[in-house]
Amino acid sequence: MQFGYARTSTVEQKAGYEAQLRDLEAAGAEKVFKEQVSSVGDRSELERLLGILRTGDVLIVTKLDRLARSVADLVTISARIEEAGATLKILSLQLDTGNAQGRLMVNVVGAIAQFERELMLERQREGISKAKADGKYKGRKPLDPAITAKVRQMHADKRRPTDIARALGIGRTSVYRALES
Repeated sequence: MQFGYARTSTVEQKAGYEAQLRDLEAAGAEKVFKEQVSSVGDRSELERLLGILRTGDVLIVTKLDRLARSVADLVTISARIEEAGATLKILSLQLDTGNAQGRLMVNVVGAIAQFERELMLERQREGISKAKADGKYKGRKPLDPAITAKVRQMHADKRRPTDIARALGIGRTSVYRALES
């Protein structure tokens, strides 16, 4: 069976999310597991998908960064896919781990992607430092007081932070920030 996996970090990334779903369907994914969570958060749908993979199955993703957050993460996920007897297909790179060359290329590309991300974050930190020094960077905009009130009410009603975040269309970190303020 061919499974697809689509992920965006936030619910605001609607166009990218819809494009992933469209591309996975076009690639032949019979069932698509999808979630809108940060890659550093709990990816329950990915875990569920990895748990049901069997021999001969194919896991399809549109881009490598939708699946793994680092080379170590990619290696762990790839090992689980391989242990299940399944293969990984990355559409944007036209890579398939069904052969030795595909497995090698996924690891090489994963290392390059992590390197690029680290460079981007380094440049971002430098830019923020310069903007702060120039008095142009004021930090994150505070959460709307009405949303903060909703968060507190939902929390008082014993709702979990993840559920609150989904219901209000905000990040889980914003929920915790609202509860602390």
